Amino acid sequence: MAEYTAGGVERIDRVVGVTTPLPLAMGVFGLTTVIIGSIFAGFIVRGAGAGLIPGVIASFSMLAAVAFFGGLVQLLAGLTELRRDNMLSGTIFTSYGGFLMALGVIMAPTLNILNTLIASRALNAALGLFFLAWTIFTAILLLSSLRMPIAYIATLALLFLSYLFLTIGELARGSATWLIIGGWLGILCGLVALYTSFAGLLGANRSVFHLPL
Repeated sequence: MAEYTAGGVERIDRVVGVTTPLPLAMGVFGLTTVIIGSIFAGFIVRGAGAGLIPGVIASFSMLAAVAFFGGLVQLLAGLTELRRDNMLSGTIFTSYGGFLMALGVIMAPTLNILNTLIASRALNAALGLFFLAWTIFTAILLLSSLRMPIAYIATLALLFLSYLFLTIGELARGSATWLIIGGWLGILCGLVALYTSFAGLLGANRSVFHLPL
């Protein structure tokens, strides 16, 4: 909240009484990453790793809604962290929220972006470039997070590897092997994120037991 000193200079006070959104952000991150990883790995639902266009379209249509919801929640959580003067966590969740919302827009069937890319045979190249950019950015976030708790570092490391394998798979004209490996790494990343969220909730609520971070 802004206040003014005797000299009329505006002073911005740090937000007081705003709880951390990190467990929420990590929980939603974990859920969405597990779903995205499952689609690319072809686990339970037929996805990119299966190599069949009808299955890809159906699974990506489901992904659009999940990604947009998860992206919105993480965007808001990241902005809250920035408001609390936590630059690194705010950057991570705001950025990944934007990634999910962008992915949701690409996959939304009503916008016809996905069908256009498939028809022009540019889907793999477009997704490869998209994942390559996020691989590089995630590497920057990973190197910036080395003083964070190990669970956060492990989450970012697995996310980086998942992006890397998805990038290779898409640029290799949709190689199912690389995409499936990237998908399973995404599933592992999501599970670690869910563990981190659980540990954070236990600590915040003074539970009878705790989990190490």
